[in-house]
Amino acid sequence: MSDAPEPDQLEGFPHPRERTALIGHDDAEREVLDAYRAGRLHHAWIIGGPEGIGKATFAYRIAKFLLANPDPSAPAVQAARDLSVDPAAPAARKVVAMSHPDLIALRRTINPETKRPRQDIPIDMARKAGAMFSATAGEGGWRICIIDAAEDLNRAGANAILKTLEEPPPRAIFLIVSHAPGRLLPTIRSRCRLLQLAPLTQDDLARVLDEIAFEEDPGAVKAAVAHADGSVRRAIALLDPDLVEMGQRTRALLEALPDLPQKALLDLAGRAAGRDGEANYAEMLDVVRDWLSAEVASGAGDGAARMAPLAEMWEKMHEGARAIDAYNVDRRPFIVGLFSDMAEAVARLRA
Repeated sequence: MSDAPEPDQLEGFPHPRERTALIGHDDAEREVLDAYRAGRLHHAWIIGGPEGIGKATFAYRIAKFLLANPDPSAPAVQAARDLSVDPAAPAARKVVAMSHPDLIALRRTINPETKRPRQDIPIDMARKAGAMFSATAGEGGWRICIIDAAEDLNRAGANAILKTLEEPPPRAIFLIVSHAPGRLLPTIRSRCRLLQLAPLTQDDLARVLDEIAFEEDPGAVKAAVAHADGSVRRAIALLDPDLVEMGQRTRALLEALPDLPQKALLDLAGRAAGRDGEANYAEMLDVVRDWLSAEVASGAGDGAARMAPLAEMWEKMHEGARAIDAYNVDRRPFIVGLFSDMAEAVARLRA
């Protein structure tokens, strides 16, 4: 594991592609393995579910297995009990090193100008995926594209991969990680098979933290696990007092909508400003994303038109965050504007 964390990696923890174990998703793993053995593996899978439950780990696990076992009829595949691969296997080592010629991962990268993680997946990466699928497999087996996460694709990037999804070449597969599958373009959803992962149980979450050698006070870990809603990412955040407070302040403002206490809002924006506020800023965005997802999901029965004001906020938030990243400007006006827009959206929804 490298010292510098990658944009799609929790600092201080293994990258999902480095993980050798998958905890808590046995049924989903069996579904993929059974489909592969039966020769009916779909060319595109949406791996859905909340953040921090192992979706990216699962995607890389599938990729390692397919690349290490290109023949579904092989005795080793037919006898397999899960999708585990020997970490020393050449295919597994190449996936960890991101050097396999038949695997591409579309993910956020470091912006060379700001030296900070981008807020979206560059369109040129999506185009590289198309180029890989149009070429012959380098090792004669599967060609695989992992997208982590679909929400980080802007519309141009999503359209760039759509053609391949519509007309997939033989032995090509997309593994699309999504925190909110319902928000994906209908043209993408209709061409994929959804594999919805559930939040981890408290026992499984504790096992994950133990498996990645998470060294914290046992009592604090137990309390974090109990309030993490099955998410490793959330459990880790709950062990940082500053992030806990940021999350609480963000949720308090969201629960007050459409009322918007200006003093509390300005204080929140100040805590997320500057280089020292980057972790607080990321926590605020995570809390807002979770809140928007829950609100839209709970109102799904009311019809798309009625929920449109909140659904539109998702795109506004991501576009604003991308602009902040691209131009490296003060985050405070964006945060104030974001909450003001959400207050207006909630007022429209309740009118």
